[in-house]
Amino acid sequence: MDCVRSLHASASSSSSCSQLLRHKRYGFLHNQLECRRSVAALGNKRSFRSLHHKSNSLRILCGVGVSPPQSIEEEKETKMKSKSKDGHGKVWLNIRLDHQVEFGESIAVLGSSKELGSWKKKVPLNWTESGWVCQLEFKGDEAIEYKFLTVRADKSMLWEGGDNRVLKLPSGGSFGVVCHWNAIGENVDLFPLDKEDGVELKGSSVAETASTPEVGTSPFVGQWKGNAISFMRSNEHRDRESGRNWDTSGLEGLSLKLVEDDRNARNWWRKLEVVRDILLESSQIEERLSALINSSIYLKWINTGQIPCFEDGGHHRPNRHAEISRVIFRELERISCRKDTSPQELLVIRKIHPCLPSFKAEFTASVPLTRIRDIAHRNDIPHDLKQEIKHTIQNKLHRNAGPEDLIATEAMLARITKNPGQYSEAFVEQFKIFHHELKDFFNAGSLAEQLESIKESIDDRGRSALTLFLECKKGLDASAESSKVMGSDLLFKTMQSLSALRDIISKGLESGLRNDASDAAIAMRQKWRLCEIGLEDYSFILLSRFANELEAMGGAHWLAQNVKSKDVSSWNDPLGALIVGVHQLRLSGWKPEECAAIENELLSWKTRGLSETEASEDGKIIWGLRHKATLDRARRLTEEYSEALLQIFPQNVQVLGKAFGIPENSVRTYAEAEIRAGVIFQVSKLCTLLLKAVRTTIGSQGWDVIVPGTAMGILVQVERIVPGSIPSSVEGPVVLVVNKADGDEEVTAAGSNIVGVVLLQELPHLSHLGVRARQEKVVFVTCEDNDKVADIQKHKGKYVRLEASSSSVDINPSSENSNSNVAVKNLSGVVAPKVESRGTPDSSWFTAKTSESNQGVSAGGVLLLADAKAHNSGAKAAACGSLASLAAASDKVFSDQGVPASFNVPAGAVIPFGSMELALEQNKSMESFRSLIDKIETLKPESGELDKVCGQLQELISSLQPSKDIIDRIAKIFPGNSRLIVRSSANVEDLAGMSAAGLYDSIPNVSLSNPTVFASSISRVWASLYTRRAVLSRRIAGVPQKDATMAILVQEMLSPDLSFVLHTVSPTDQDHNLVEAEIASGLGETLASGTRGTPWRISSGKFDGNVRTLAFANFSEELLGAGPADGEVIHLTVDYSKKPLTVDPVFRRQLGQRLGAVGFFLEQKFGCPQDVEGCVVGKDIFIVQTRPQPL
Repeated sequence: MDCVRSLHASASSSSSCSQLLRHKRYGFLHNQLECRRSVAALGNKRSFRSLHHKSNSLRILCGVGVSPPQSIEEEKETKMKSKSKDGHGKVWLNIRLDHQVEFGESIAVLGSSKELGSWKKKVPLNWTESGWVCQLEFKGDEAIEYKFLTVRADKSMLWEGGDNRVLKLPSGGSFGVVCHWNAIGENVDLFPLDKEDGVELKGSSVAETASTPEVGTSPFVGQWKGNAISFMRSNEHRDRESGRNWDTSGLEGLSLKLVEDDRNARNWWRKLEVVRDILLESSQIEERLSALINSSIYLKWINTGQIPCFEDGGHHRPNRHAEISRVIFRELERISCRKDTSPQELLVIRKIHPCLPSFKAEFTASVPLTRIRDIAHRNDIPHDLKQEIKHTIQNKLHRNAGPEDLIATEAMLARITKNPGQYSEAFVEQFKIFHHELKDFFNAGSLAEQLESIKESIDDRGRSALTLFLECKKGLDASAESSKVMGSDLLFKTMQSLSALRDIISKGLESGLRNDASDAAIAMRQKWRLCEIGLEDYSFILLSRFANELEAMGGAHWLAQNVKSKDVSSWNDPLGALIVGVHQLRLSGWKPEECAAIENELLSWKTRGLSETEASEDGKIIWGLRHKATLDRARRLTEEYSEALLQIFPQNVQVLGKAFGIPENSVRTYAEAEIRAGVIFQVSKLCTLLLKAVRTTIGSQGWDVIVPGTAMGILVQVERIVPGSIPSSVEGPVVLVVNKADGDEEVTAAGSNIVGVVLLQELPHLSHLGVRARQEKVVFVTCEDNDKVADIQKHKGKYVRLEASSSSVDINPSSENSNSNVAVKNLSGVVAPKVESRGTPDSSWFTAKTSESNQGVSAGGVLLLADAKAHNSGAKAAACGSLASLAAASDKVFSDQGVPASFNVPAGAVIPFGSMELALEQNKSMESFRSLIDKIETLKPESGELDKVCGQLQELISSLQPSKDIIDRIAKIFPGNSRLIVRSSANVEDLAGMSAAGLYDSIPNVSLSNPTVFASSISRVWASLYTRRAVLSRRIAGVPQKDATMAILVQEMLSPDLSFVLHTVSPTDQDHNLVEAEIASGLGETLASGTRGTPWRISSGKFDGNVRTLAFANFSEELLGAGPADGEVIHLTVDYSKKPLTVDPVFRRQLGQRLGAVGFFLEQKFGCPQDVEGCVVGKDIFIVQTRPQPL
């Protein structure tokens, strides 16, 4: 790329001494740990608009390692404040509770003083891997009483037991205190924060204990969890290894190999070899991700000292480590550039890079890092100090270098700089230079130092961007270290300069690593990669600061009030910050196309602003709905990221943690630390805050009612709606809280006693799941507000009353005997018993017996669509035949507003009932088929046998081939190059009492030009008659399995711009004057399957033509039937800022009126409310299906 000057040239030489001293004040960025210092500094409440932070919870400590309660700079600032205020009787108290809780829980403190909430308002503590911390200012010479409490995920609280804790405060100063959960009677010592805690002396040869300095210590020390460093005057390194145990029970595959190999890898370079071998030997995609995950966890624990490194008697200088690191780096870069690399792999790779040492030329030299040898032989320092440097650092480093050497070096640096003038300036300066070199070897330099290291390898444009960013960063750091008040301009300038610089660096890394790249070029590429990762880490700091300040301004309430007064200028900065955050995720490789679409939408809505009206609709509501759609989409992106981390780490961490003997606390908090330490966490925070403001604007309470009504039952929470998910101990009616849904589930298949559902994600109203719930008379709502979800979860296991209407939703505890005869009631007043079969389908299915339907097959095996009748082709095909005749008449029908009700119907043909049975007979498989059918009638779903028999049935039927005569007949109806869709038309679907929406398969994008794929699609649709869901659905409806049969509807496949589902009676409030439409871009499968997201939702008045926008679409993808006709579809990311239905209010109104006219026309012709499916192709509307609408 043009921004790369010399990635394939020699790496630049090390910086001069003056450069080292100029940068010494910056901390490491190693393993994301610079974040802790900067968050603390940037979080200073005086540094931005002089506003007090309302929430400290956003100041999450960032790092893949362990975070101390305070960063060094924050401690320094605290001490300076306390010293200046000691005379005024102020006590600064740093409280740490050494305790961990379950994921989603938090710790707070409550006490007698105003600072502790006066026993009324709890004070939240901030989470770190070392415990929960907070910093408070008290008046001196007072006694305070206090207690800790756990705030559970459902907002309930668990208090410590026993009496109140009592602490007598001194007259002034800065102190720390460490407490333990439930240890009410423990002796709590106040320790001065400026007092240096020592390490226990071990052995006579230990001269002095390492101490942590107040100034100049890198965050590497804060994340260290290994053995304490002791300075030695003789070689005792091998004596320091304590007995280690490796527990390999239950391990297998790569995890077992990793642990077994570690058993034989005492020192760091051998452990790096273990990682190298695992990565190089894992060539398969499945193995590759596992290898990356295991390596990431292993390297992190090594770098934090939780997996210790020891000498093994050999002599291997740091160049050995550097060479291994280069091999690992090349493999990581190779994987990153592969087309089949998953987002999960990219995510994990980014966590490995900072754990690798540098392999610059000076570190691959035969004798690297020689400065320490000269330092250890200086004549201007005491003999004992020389011995300590020699044995603690020099000899150890040159025999078996490891992360502990950097810890020892930092401790020594703190010691020799503690008392200025104690040692010669020349000695101290040389040690500082060595310290910088060692940081460089461990790739532990600050962000500024890392960026300076690539300055000479970047072009003029990149150098200008780099300089601008460093200037902005310097300004922010300076303002944070002083009391200077600063506006948001510099903050956003820094964000923008960061994004611009990261864009350039990422572009330079896009081309991949050439096979013939020189060692110097590879080393420079590593620096570029670390800079790119470091910039992402720093964006976390900027976004964290912005989130804090936004909360201080009034947060969601303030933003909503501004919209109410029609001033949305205050939204520009929050939207801009969110755009920056999403852009960082995009540059990190997390679903980049999705990130780009979200960026474009946010930028478009920000530019568009707020209009008074949009095509007669309230402009404020449309503004809110449009923003809500994109913000929901952005939040979904963060949830998918978090879900990926939770799938990747917890189980693997638990397995390896047990094997390596890692403390349970570190294992339990690993995944949460990874989530909280990333940009994704700040993006999620911004989304949540902005969504809260948007919901206030549009009058939403976070509920969406899909099936209104009242239901009473035991509240049970499950992950998904599947048979067996409800505990067998639960009897009577159930109100189900469901975490996730795919959209094609059958509610009562999970239990006939389910009377209500609360789904904790969005869902299209007219999805298959929504339609089935309506037909089954199950009250169904979704909830997207975290506070309301927490309130719901408080009632788990209790008997509740769920009331849902178009205006409100309420869930409250209820007496089980208060209405013992009623469990569910819909708005029309129809009452259903607590537990009952959900009714039987229309009796017309009895007419479709196999023996009576063979007439169609004997006549040629294929019917024209106009000849399809319910008794030979099923209700779906028959309705399509009726639609074909109605299409011609629709040209002459108009609404009261003169809007045409015209529509078209795609050409079609039907393979009638009996065709599958005939194929079974021809294949001599009828006896096996009947035997399997008899078995599934009685098998219980929990046994596992039902799944097995259903699989055997599907396998049997999928192997069938339709006759050549059928294929030839269809070929005469459709041109050879036509794209077709093969659809089900069973005798047990599209009936008044049994819609079976989405229960059976449809195979799009096939063609007669590929007869093998076409024939296979027919047998696949036949086989879908016997999926587990289909079998259980018929069982609940009382339909014998032997009586179910399947016809095949073959239709011309359209290439729609939009697909829609119409209900000619509003499903939410049962308004017969409204037609409600849900619309998605591309093929209709997005709507039907319940893909996560929302469609466009529009209601249209049948008589007044009034169109109202209810929701904007935010599905991430649209499906297109392009490419080869192989039964597959293309998935494309959608950018709604380019979709007319979102941005053009006139188009939205016109389409709404046309759909309303078509729906009303069909309702009149079929004589009852209709559930209609169709699509828009150019200016034409096509109807592909209609069925009775469940009410």
